Amino acid sequence: MNLFNNKYRIESPRFSEWDYSSNGIYFITICTNRKEHFFGKIQNEKMEFSSIGLITKQFLIDVPKHFEYVKLNASVVMPNHVHVLLTINTPKNEIFKNNHKCIQDEDIFIDVRKTLQCNFSTDNIDQRMSKISPKKGSIPTIIRSYKSAVTREARKIDLDFAWQERFHDHIVRDKTTYHKIKRYILDNPKNWESDKFY
Repeated sequence: MNLFNNKYRIESPRFSEWDYSSNGIYFITICTNRKEHFFGKIQNEKMEFSSIGLITKQFLIDVPKHFEYVKLNASVVMPNHVHVLLTINTPKNEIFKNNHKCIQDEDIFIDVRKTLQCNFSTDNIDQRMSKISPKKGSIPTIIRSYKSAVTREARKIDLDFAWQERFHDHIVRDKTTYHKIKRYILDNPKNWESDKFY
């Protein structure tokens, strides 16, 4: 925690020098508050959804309908958390044009070091703040919108429903990591008992 304007604040877990509206592949994990099992249970290595779980799953599937340049590569709703591997691929993103390679099926991997050099070659503080502030179509705005929509509907069923305030993200930088994460997501239900969220 840092002191700011005579108040303590918790630093953001986001990578402070990364523009989270940039094109790339992101692995996101969102947990329920206190990791409570609102979404259902694992039975015979398969997820059996509660009513809230069905809402959570459908709203996740619907994310690309609300964010034009987002693609879901893999996702899973577990009893107390959601994993999603998603791609942001915005044609307007000028920075990205010289700092990427396209792999099959629009799976995009980023050389973060090159992109950071491109993004932060200036000492202009206003530009830096602009880069890290939440933007339309950025990971923080996508997740905030998703969590808000699920919460609104879930609380019609259970007033105690809540998410953890934060979420975990990982910028996927290579094909090997991409496939490893995708396999982890798809196998999550059958590996539930050994999962750290169990």
